Amino acid sequence: MSSDNSLSHTRWNCKYHIVFIPKYRRKVIYGKLRRDIGVILRPLCEMKDVEIIEAHAMPDHIHMLVKIPPKMSVSYFMGYLKGKSSLMIHDRHANLKYNHGDRTFWAKGYYVSTVGLNQKTVAKYIREQESEDRLRDNMSKREYVDPFKK
Repeated sequence: MSSDNSLSHTRWNCKYHIVFIPKYRRKVIYGKLRRDIGVILRPLCEMKDVEIIEAHAMPDHIHMLVKIPPKMSVSYFMGYLKGKSSLMIHDRHANLKYNHGDRTFWAKGYYVSTVGLNQKTVAKYIREQESEDRLRDNMSKREYVDPFKK
């Protein structure tokens, strides 16, 4: 496969769909902060030789489709990414310390799923999720009346 990578004695193709949220799921990822988070996450991934295939910042969470080398565990990478990015976000936006306390920005956990041959499906889902959420929010939530009851 042309999408395989290699180390000295290994051919690999390890892709993961990762979702993580700000602490208390506050909707702080928007506007300038949204752009800054992208600027912060890209070089951190490059430093660890992690390729970002697809990524999108929603108002209250981040979706990433990444290619992580097998020499690095997902938990190590997420600890590194969330820890360093939290420090960098607080350095750039000092006013966040009043809302988020002692330089913590991300919540403790994250969601991860391996991506096999359905990479295009996951990438499409990440790209289109925001528009789907908007459509779902605009849908009517009225209660339907049972026509067989008086």
